[in-house]
Amino acid sequence: MTTTATQGPSQDRPAGGQKSVPGPGPGPGPGGAARREHAAPGAALAVLPGVLRGALAWTDAHRAHFTLPDDVLEPHTQVNATLKPLGELAQLGSTIRRTTAPGTPEHELAGDLVAYAWEQVAAGELLLELLCAEPFAAYPYEIYAAFAGYGLRHEGFEALAGPLTATRAWAHTEQHANRQLGLVNSERRVGVVTHTDAGAVLSRTWLGGLSEPWMFEGPSGYALTHTVFHLTDWGRMPDRVPGRIDGYLRTWLPAWADGCLESGQWDLTGELLAVAASLPGPPPAELLDAVWPVLAGVQHATGCVPETGVPIQDPAPDPYPFIDCYHSTLVTAFAAALSLRSLRGAGEAVPGRERRTA
Repeated sequence: MTTTATQGPSQDRPAGGQKSVPGPGPGPGPGGAARREHAAPGAALAVLPGVLRGALAWTDAHRAHFTLPDDVLEPHTQVNATLKPLGELAQLGSTIRRTTAPGTPEHELAGDLVAYAWEQVAAGELLLELLCAEPFAAYPYEIYAAFAGYGLRHEGFEALAGPLTATRAWAHTEQHANRQLGLVNSERRVGVVTHTDAGAVLSRTWLGGLSEPWMFEGPSGYALTHTVFHLTDWGRMPDRVPGRIDGYLRTWLPAWADGCLESGQWDLTGELLAVAASLPGPPPAELLDAVWPVLAGVQHATGCVPETGVPIQDPAPDPYPFIDCYHSTLVTAFAAALSLRSLRGAGEAVPGRERRTA
């Protein structure tokens, strides 16, 4: 059990987000160009409230699918089918809760979903058992950090995690740079000294290197989006994004989003929209106005969003298997909440901002 609980679609099955995504090449495809040219100002704000409500309602109606099995601690249990979805529910639910206005149905429902996830891990006790069984693994710590960043703590877990995260093995675990950046953010959330400098790790990522934009495809796309999520603490601190990366993303996000729309990569589209809404300064309103109505059209009447492919028009209550739509639905809700905050708060100070990471 070494897979993170908050990284892209499940990896124990074919992942739509891992398919090739058309890059910008010499220019965006004709469909993408038309979308941007005819994007009506305010189009995103017209659909976002309904998209957010629908995605959260579907998640609430399917919360039983996030329930952990009785044998979750057994070695044969698949992390990607159990703890990973629950960790994502905690992470994205807590961000939606913090991003939405108190007293609104979305705010209350997001908080209720996080509380449900906390109950599933026995208020942190189950995560302590995981950490005892696999002290070399980062994922129990990362799941715990999602709760800790929200204010839910377990004294015993932190008492054991403290010495473990001070070991040489913890500091030298071999992993991709964007994954290491996620661990740094988890340490920040728990409130301990980070094992390495975030700026140095950022420079080793696909995004931090300002990679050639036409080299964008599925795996690099998910690495890029998660680099931004870890850097900004899931959109809460936009000013952690350095100016050079901000400019690079504002230039190339439209072309990448067009490629994802044209190839039916809805999950990655949602993550790119979340990135766009996590940038410092004015929101990229033209991009949000162009893409959000398209993703809203993909959303099923029940509120779910498929990861990839041609949307199903069947009015059945469960048009897709849970494993094929839960992540993209959560991501859509997450991106919608961030986009609403960004568009509604344009020109206003964003709570939680701090100095950028060089």
